[in-house]
Amino acid sequence: MVAEQIRARGVADSRVLDAMTRVPRERFIPEESRHEAYADRPVPIGFGATISQPYIVGYMTEALKVEPSHRVLEIGTGCGYQTAVLAELAARVYSIEVIPELAARARGTLESLGYTNVLVRTGDGHDGWPDEAPFDRILGAAAASEVPGALVAQLADEGIMVIPVGQALGAQELHVLQKHGDTLATLATLPVRFVPMVRARER
Repeated sequence: MVAEQIRARGVADSRVLDAMTRVPRERFIPEESRHEAYADRPVPIGFGATISQPYIVGYMTEALKVEPSHRVLEIGTGCGYQTAVLAELAARVYSIEVIPELAARARGTLESLGYTNVLVRTGDGHDGWPDEAPFDRILGAAAASEVPGALVAQLADEGIMVIPVGQALGAQELHVLQKHGDTLATLATLPVRFVPMVRARER
């Protein structure tokens, strides 16, 4: 998977590639779908959610430029696979999932694999995690109609945010953004298709 789907398509950061090699992707997928774990596509994980295509995980993680000292906020824990990849690279990962059942499942999987530098909680991703802000990096694993202001406020100066933006059923773009004072500079974009970032009250 790493050689054919990720490195071959341009993801070159050796730390990212090594992290994705170490994380057992099949452990994060429901048993009935584990035969699809390493396919080059998203895989359903229940509750209308999916585990992202391996290439997209690699692309987003490389774009985030995570350093070992960083504190990372993830919006949309899902099954916890992207969380684990981030945990391989960062000092601490704070992950928010709006669906309680997915949060509980991801927390259990991450604990069973020995990740001690991850906190997962159920909540509304639009609000971020203000009690632990600021964050060096923020990754959104669900598409927002626009970049949430709370996340911008919780991003450290010169921090990087990678987040899909756009309508749930329409055009979406993955934005790679860097904060400079009160402004966000766009570093890169990529057409994508993610599940929507829903409000807790909309469930």
